[in-house]
Amino acid sequence: MYNFNMPTQEEIYKTEGDKYEALIAREDHQGNILKTLREITALENRLVLDLGAGTGRLACLLAPSVGHVHAFDISEEMLRVCRDKFTASGQKNWQVDLADHRKLPVPDQSADLVVSGWSVSYLAVWNPDTWREEMQAWLAEMRRVLKLSSFIVLFESLGTGNEAPIKLEHLNNFYPWLDEVGFQYKWIRTDYKFESLEEAEELSRFFFGDELGNKVVQNNWTILPECTGVWWLKIE
Repeated sequence: MYNFNMPTQEEIYKTEGDKYEALIAREDHQGNILKTLREITALENRLVLDLGAGTGRLACLLAPSVGHVHAFDISEEMLRVCRDKFTASGQKNWQVDLADHRKLPVPDQSADLVVSGWSVSYLAVWNPDTWREEMQAWLAEMRRVLKLSSFIVLFESLGTGNEAPIKLEHLNNFYPWLDEVGFQYKWIRTDYKFESLEEAEELSRFFFGDELGNKVVQNNWTILPECTGVWWLKIE
């Protein structure tokens, strides 16, 4: 049964930073995200921009390996948690700011790498009538801020609760657009590993909804399968 009181993902980003962090802290227990980034490009001494950084999933993962990481999001609630995580980590090579993907407060050709996880696609999802213009504006901004021969690397879902990748209906504009503008692609598993079935059900239901929450219980999952697409583009 649908839970009509369940917050939307947009509302969660604005108000539920701590609970969202509890969920995403369980993802990618096998460490495939960092491994994949290293396969695409060198990380050492790089100035990295993390777009839609949220609570700092990618930014905090990258900070020990890179020269500096600058994390951006439009949600102060998400960035509050991100700042707290960085402060607790003892890392000094970071900065966190509010910013839109299409207008970043950084100089021209100053960054060595842009990463974004589960975020850039919202430009298409939240702007159904102008999605192509929004995506083109974002790509133009990437070409402005990145040095030549640098990379954009995007992570996006290909199905939560699935052992093999599927294309999500609400991203049916986003996936082909990435191919159209020249992104390369692979997919990886970024499974969630929870401490208990109760935690798996609660956090899955909180963010993904009752259908997935029920599936977690039915399958007795403490490890929730997640397929993630990785797209990357070299700026020439």
